[in-house]
Amino acid sequence: QVQLVESGGGWVQPGGSVRLSCSASEIPLESKAIGWFRQAPGKEREGIAYIHTDDGWAYHDPSVKDRFTTSRDSAGNTVYLQMNGLKPEDTAVYYCALGRRYGVEFGGYEYAYWGQGTQVTVSS
Repeated sequence: QVQLVESGGGWVQPGGSVRLSCSASEIPLESKAIGWFRQAPGKEREGIAYIHTDDGWAYHDPSVKDRFTTSRDSAGNTVYLQMNGLKPEDTAVYYCALGRRYGVEFGGYEYAYWGQGTQVTVSS
């Protein structure tokens, strides 16, 4: 059973920065990507970025592309989401998830394992 643990959330003022981490207990060989999602109060969960587990290629949704960057460590078991220029509308619970195979979800993957989420609150 793959376990994902997010960390790094908290309160930040508008314009500030936060770096989230997602640590995976393992990355099965057949895995395709690790995705970042967020769910704001009263809204549906949305995918915002993902990074390939093999070559590290990353995609960022246009809504965050100029402000957020996802990356990974050299071992590939920890993925980061650097968020700059935060706005109040970025307030949400942020999740990472492991895309274990191709599917119809965000980025064309099927996300089988999810972290517990970490709250990011942007306010003055």
